[in-house]
Amino acid sequence: MSRIEKRFAELAGKKALIPFITAGDPNPGLTVSLMHGLVEGGADIIELGVPFSDPMADGPVIQRASERALVHKVGLRHVLEMVAEFRRSDEVTPVVLMGYLNPLCAMGYTEFAKRAKAAGVDGVLTVDCPPEEAVDLQAALDAQGLDTVFLIAPTTPPARVAEIAKLARGYVYYVSLKGVTGAGHLDIDDVARKIAALRQQLPLPIGVGFGIRDAATAKAIATAADAVVVGSRLVQEIEAATPETAKEQLTRLVAELKAAIR
Repeated sequence: MSRIEKRFAELAGKKALIPFITAGDPNPGLTVSLMHGLVEGGADIIELGVPFSDPMADGPVIQRASERALVHKVGLRHVLEMVAEFRRSDEVTPVVLMGYLNPLCAMGYTEFAKRAKAAGVDGVLTVDCPPEEAVDLQAALDAQGLDTVFLIAPTTPPARVAEIAKLARGYVYYVSLKGVTGAGHLDIDDVARKIAALRQQLPLPIGVGFGIRDAATAKAIATAADAVVVGSRLVQEIEAATPETAKEQLTRLVAELKAAIR
């Protein structure tokens, strides 16, 4: 049983909170401290963004976070080192790397999977890797016992959901709206209907993200979803804070979100 599977089993039907931050934002030396701050606030799983220069799903807030990290030349190897450092004092909180395919291709899927396993990564979500192209990457991840997390969009047809159901591990990430991360106009009722339909095809927990910006929205989404994913709002908190206050502010916000979904 992976750490992700174990965490959902431990929750026993309670809703998971999955916060996202970008590795290296606002500087590489702060990332591990912020990860611990997320856990202190109540994070059940951490999604850690791998900085990338040409994102296609990230809105302006997370794009700026990647830009700040890239100024410090933070790359995939550095992100794995951060996870390894986090693991020295936290052996239980699942960590999912979220990013794009190019850095994984550059390292090589087999090499990446081995390094990720050694660092303590539990799952990988590659935004621009559709199920049709995921065979080689998933084989490498499966060989190391790492979960492959897939995105499902509001426009994903049932036939593709069926394919994702065969491949997905850990949980699936339902994108709650047509747009980029942090976008508005979230229709809670529509999300609930889509999740109900997805449950007919998916045996895994369903996390929902994109557009969840406050405790009230998180609470509403949690009535339908198994997990609530919050990214842009947390990254905004980091952006507005100083390096000295970022952890405290992040922990406080995560605690508010956790209280709302429970």
